Amino acid sequence: MLPRPLTRRPLDGVRVLALVGDDYEDLELWYPKLRFEEAGAHVTLAGEMPGRTYSGKHGYPCTSDAAITDMEAADFHGLLIPGGWMPDKLRRHPKVLSLTREFADTGKLVAAICHGGWIPISAGVYRGVRVTGSPGIKDDLVNAGAIWEDTPVVVDRHFVSSRKPADLPAFTAAAVDLLATGVAV
Repeated sequence: MLPRPLTRRPLDGVRVLALVGDDYEDLELWYPKLRFEEAGAHVTLAGEMPGRTYSGKHGYPCTSDAAITDMEAADFHGLLIPGGWMPDKLRRHPKVLSLTREFADTGKLVAAICHGGWIPISAGVYRGVRVTGSPGIKDDLVNAGAIWEDTPVVVDRHFVSSRKPADLPAFTAAAVDLLATGVAV
């Protein structure tokens, strides 16, 4: 027997902006993207150039839907920042930082996993926020004023953070819950 289709998915009408660039952590982009879409959200993949194919750390390709410079936080309900080495490069772009600040300042979801925390650090939005992340950036998080915890997922208001790919089920469930309940919308 086939499962009955859902008449209403919890994220119908929700729009999520996901950042992508070379050396993104493959699972940390694709797992949340697919889970968001399963729940009904529309996910836009934004990179430095629209239509460019970026390669993940493990070689999985991802083609951007749009250019980061063309994105506006007002058009989205949440921001997904995967890890890998990509965040270290993208955090040097003023538009990435201003977008991250706009999401944070307006109470919209800011979801960062592993090294993705580098972007909110550089955007200056983690001061006083409880977070987790890769142990490799723990000092960066603490020095940015964040309150670091070594746990699979931390939710502090509209901020969701996790440490590594193994934490993706808890990370994505927390982000979907925030978006579905309207806490971060």
